[in-house]
Amino acid sequence: MSIIISLIFILGYAAIAFEHSIKINKSATALITGVLCWSIYILFSSNKVFVSQELATHFGDLCGILFFLLGAMTIVELIDAHDGFEMLTSRIIQKDKRKLLWIIGFITFFLSSILDNLTTTIVIVSLLRKLIRNAEDRMYFTGVVIIAANAGGAWTPIGDVTTTMLWMGEQITTLNIMIKLIVPSLICLVLPLAFVSFKISGKVEASLTKEVLHNGLSQTHKSLVFFMGVGALVFVPVFKTLTHLPPYMGMLFGLSVLWIVTELIHRKEDTPAKTSLSVSQALRRIDTTSILFFLGILISIAALESTGILPALADWMTVTIKNLNIIAISIGLLSAIIDNVPLVAAAQGMYSLTTFPTDHFFWEFLAFAAGTGGSVLIIGSAAGVAAMGMEKINFFWYLRKISVPALIGYFGGCFAYLLQNYLFN
Repeated sequence: MSIIISLIFILGYAAIAFEHSIKINKSATALITGVLCWSIYILFSSNKVFVSQELATHFGDLCGILFFLLGAMTIVELIDAHDGFEMLTSRIIQKDKRKLLWIIGFITFFLSSILDNLTTTIVIVSLLRKLIRNAEDRMYFTGVVIIAANAGGAWTPIGDVTTTMLWMGEQITTLNIMIKLIVPSLICLVLPLAFVSFKISGKVEASLTKEVLHNGLSQTHKSLVFFMGVGALVFVPVFKTLTHLPPYMGMLFGLSVLWIVTELIHRKEDTPAKTSLSVSQALRRIDTTSILFFLGILISIAALESTGILPALADWMTVTIKNLNIIAISIGLLSAIIDNVPLVAAAQGMYSLTTFPTDHFFWEFLAFAAGTGGSVLIIGSAAGVAAMGMEKINFFWYLRKISVPALIGYFGGCFAYLLQNYLFN
């Protein structure tokens, strides 16, 4: 049974990795992989009621992550529909390439820590199209955006899906992960920024396209939705601390408040205008295929955990590699090839809170490594894949121009974390 489930999982992984070659959406592959793994498990089990109960338990935990993502994506779409991000883009007037590169890098870094790396990448790449006409220059900037988004998302519990998973699994806590990872994450950004700065020079050639806004909203309404939306996202960790309820409850609370406010703002408007700015329309625009992908991957990992495959792998890695630092760094580098969501889910299944309690340095290091290691290849993170599609960046161009600085930043951040842990712990 274990061999069959492992083979199904490996084949599913391969299909996900070669999504563009085989022309099958990775969400479909992930879903069928998860269903097949559990189907084999229950068919070979003598106690089918127990397997069903295990699945129900896992599914309850997974739904928390999925509804958290659903709420966050809806809030971001609602802000975008109200042109909230235009407040940010209209204030960038720098033309020097190097200075602009650093400005964009740090804006992406901190915005990603509040929103998430995927959403931030989409917003900033859209901004770059309005700021830079030259395609080659824009690709360099986009490469830095990928690195900055992943680095910025790693040090807060709401900035990256993998950090969110560790936070919701109680492997890490909010304040501790922010304190421990802010410096390594900054170094992971600064080193590539310095490296790429030597590759570009001169002034940016402004884009000919101008943004045209059609919703007719007042600046007051745009600002209100922007600050309330960002505030709702930032309030989630506070809500969890105050109520001890799961994070997705805080996210749903923030969404419901913003929903009520937008309904009140547009209550006197015509139906077509009101509909385009409503939460129901925002729900239609969110990337639901990504949510289904996470569901498929996570239930696949749950099957590997329930059948004992992951605990056995953990024992093998512990005995063979032994060094937890090398294990975490290896997982980070693997995330450049394999999606970091299943890697972190696998680690959560391999190592229990009894072995490594909450805020153990392994969980912190894993959050950093898995969150930033994907920048080494453009297909290694959701941010990279999104940027690749938006700017049509060639895989091998990224490999030649951006992978080396990304790798330098990754190892620099790893060294910084280990040094910090040695000095203060």
